[in-house]
Amino acid sequence: MTVSRAQRSEDSRARILDAAVACLVDGGYSGATTLTIQGEADVSRGRLLHHFPSRDRLLVAAAQHLAVKRVADTETRITRLLEGVPTGTFERADRVVELLWQSFSEPHFWASVELWTAARSNREIAEALQPEERRLGAAIRGSMARMFGDELASRPRFKQLRDLLLTSMRGTALTYTFDPRDPASDPMLAQWKDLVRVLLDASAV
Repeated sequence: MTVSRAQRSEDSRARILDAAVACLVDGGYSGATTLTIQGEADVSRGRLLHHFPSRDRLLVAAAQHLAVKRVADTETRITRLLEGVPTGTFERADRVVELLWQSFSEPHFWASVELWTAARSNREIAEALQPEERRLGAAIRGSMARMFGDELASRPRFKQLRDLLLTSMRGTALTYTFDPRDPASDPMLAQWKDLVRVLLDASAV
């Protein structure tokens, strides 16, 4: 079967994005040079520059490319693992909390951290990140509502819970940069599960 020019272009773009993410995770922002990414993707210099004239915008696009995919994959995985667990129950909420927390140990999160840090002193990265992070945030919020299920997500304080979980998990995950440990045994897990009950207990509303 003959591969169209458009398909070849899309395939090379995807390889570049995947390579950029790998370089961000392995070598951090400083190690993700265009030459390193080019070699990892096995594309010509001209091909890389055709798709991404700016290194910083390439890195932003790469991190968001992976993050959006991981949001969808995480929702699919959680939905599969929750088969048979009744919706509207705290048993389901506990499993969602556990599986959400796992996602903060995955490559897309650490690639994003590298860019957030770089954005502090790099205006181009900051300007490129803002709209992408807003789109990603909307996708994550929608995904969380579906994972918790309509019964829990419709309760008055669900949005408050959702935002507290995301910010707290993000902050806790950052401490792993200097204190690596087993995320599954993090004491915050019990607190997050308790927070779900405090904020979503219908009898307390």
